[in-house]
Amino acid sequence: MRKEGEFRVTQKARALRRNMTKAEVILWENLRKRAMNGARFRRQHPIGPYIADFACSASKLVVEVDGATHSTPEELAYDARRTKYLEQQGWAVVRVTNIDVYENIDGVWRTTSAQLAPPSRSAPHLPTRGED
Repeated sequence: MRKEGEFRVTQKARALRRNMTKAEVILWENLRKRAMNGARFRRQHPIGPYIADFACSASKLVVEVDGATHSTPEELAYDARRTKYLEQQGWAVVRVTNIDVYENIDGVWRTTSAQLAPPSRSAPHLPTRGED
């Protein structure tokens, strides 16, 4: 049975999915359509007590879209605590601004793609002893 706190976070994540910001909608459309190294992202993904804007579980990568409200000292402190928590859980965090999404979506794409683990490949055949 789920804990009450987990239920509340899940409910809040569902509400956030229904009410994404314009920048989040743009980034989501790009993440969905442009399969990035085979990575699959989830939107408004609960991680502990927090909800990541976008998360790729396989690579443990979070992408956060920050608007103008993320410039106050209180919000910056909250974001720092949140990032620290996520990193302690093994997640890497990429932060982009709404303006980055609106004016430089290709740059956001490249930055995010660079943080993803490369797709796994089978090990190359190495010659055994005596083979050339």
